[in-house]
Amino acid sequence: MGNKLIRMTKKDPKENGSKSKRMGRSQRKMLAEEEMLHKQALSMAIHQHQLSQRFEGSMSRRIGSTGSRRRNQSESSNLTKQLPENLDNIKTKNIVLIHGEGFGAWCWYKTIALLEESGLVPTALDLTGSGIELTDTKNINTLEDYSKPLIDYLQKLPETENVILVGHSTGGACISYALDHYPEKISKAIYLCGTMVSGGQRPFDVFAEQLGSAELFMQESKFLIYGNGKEQPPTGFMFEKEQMRGLYFNQSPSKDVALAMVSMRHTPLGPIMEKMSLSSEKYGTGRRFYIQTLDDHALSPDIQEKLVRENPPEGVFKIKGSDHCPFFSKPQSLHKILLEIAQIP
Repeated sequence: MGNKLIRMTKKDPKENGSKSKRMGRSQRKMLAEEEMLHKQALSMAIHQHQLSQRFEGSMSRRIGSTGSRRRNQSESSNLTKQLPENLDNIKTKNIVLIHGEGFGAWCWYKTIALLEESGLVPTALDLTGSGIELTDTKNINTLEDYSKPLIDYLQKLPETENVILVGHSTGGACISYALDHYPEKISKAIYLCGTMVSGGQRPFDVFAEQLGSAELFMQESKFLIYGNGKEQPPTGFMFEKEQMRGLYFNQSPSKDVALAMVSMRHTPLGPIMEKMSLSSEKYGTGRRFYIQTLDDHALSPDIQEKLVRENPPEGVFKIKGSDHCPFFSKPQSLHKILLEIAQIP
């Protein structure tokens, strides 16, 4: 199809007579903020669980409800100004948001709010073993296992409905898997700094420049999880906090980073080490779009450019100043691009 679209969018004080140091004001404030964010994350998870009871199947998670939100007259007036003129002409208003490795549906909270305010219908899903979906990573061995909540969601869609899929990072492999199995249910697939690999490639392969080859990573990485014991192959991985900050959050607000630190979970290894089988008849006929993040330390702009060059999508969009998590670092820019893609006939 070719690339038809390119868019740029201090010392702690001591108290006399005390044997222990007391925390300074700034440190106490930081801990209080982290505790508050932890409570917010827990509240969000409980809210997700409550909302999930409204749907058939425990795997489908939806965050947020337009009907439960009340806006005053001035807010409604501002919102009207933000709506695209041809929103009524958008054929598919349902947008399904798929998170990347370690994340969960919770990471999309800003994007969900912005999309709902624009009149679209966002749904965020927890992949297997992610967010509040409690499957142990040692039991998630294939991309099919990992993608099951998305596949379940698509299977339950009425025949007359389809959706726009957005896949972040390794979540891109999940939307490729879905596109190859249910192309009729997907009007557009959007890869957000995602692993848009070709057939025969592994999702992990795109991170090889940063993390080393898959074989070397499996043998030597200090971030591996051995769910079945040290004598068995590793079952998952999770970076330490400092590594995550440098790789994912080099431009993200500190409060969002704190939320991520208390919410991220182990990533299953099997799905991202699996070579993908993608057919030209199904995956090859899908409408794919790619959003590049230009200040990304986890998946460099050069690697993202290579992905779109080797497996050309219909359109390419770029977010300046964004790290690997534009839903945190550049939510307005991401929202604008998603709206623009949704409006493409």
